[in-house]
Amino acid sequence: MVTWRGEGTDRLEQVRLHVTGERIKAYGRIIAAATDEHEAFSASYELVTNDDGVTKRLSVHLLRASGETQLAITRDGEHNWLIQTPEGTERGEFNGAEDVDLALSPMFNALPIRRKRLHEGGAETDVPVVYLYLPAGTVEPATLHYTPGPDAIGVVSPIVTSSLTVDADGFVVDYVGLATRV
Repeated sequence: MVTWRGEGTDRLEQVRLHVTGERIKAYGRIIAAATDEHEAFSASYELVTNDDGVTKRLSVHLLRASGETQLAITRDGEHNWLIQTPEGTERGEFNGAEDVDLALSPMFNALPIRRKRLHEGGAETDVPVVYLYLPAGTVEPATLHYTPGPDAIGVVSPIVTSSLTVDADGFVVDYVGLATRV
């Protein structure tokens, strides 16, 4: 079990991780109070990767004051993504993405960090992702940029430019401006 507390906001994320080699199964929840930028919400998720650490499936149950939504993001054997939302189903390759990223979640950064060995001094890299914005529940292609350094990994995402520190397994300890592990 890993828990992060949001910086400068009332937000928590807790996740139960099952890690076998590069494979990750994660069962988590983000709970956030209302801010000037968004309404209060709770997002529970289940993530499954394959043996190489590439995302196979993300299921999200999103509760907001304005309503409830369920989303499913699945990667098929032909490397296409199937995105199921209340508005319908979209199929696409999302710029070759192998990862999903859930906005406001430090946990999802572990996917490319571990697979590309960025916590062990890997090279600077752009990572295309299927990006799920919270609490809106919208899904769009995005690119994250990671720059490994001696003490931290720089990250540029659709919502923040920051740096993060990780543990020996590649999971975020501190995501400056976003969250800190409790």
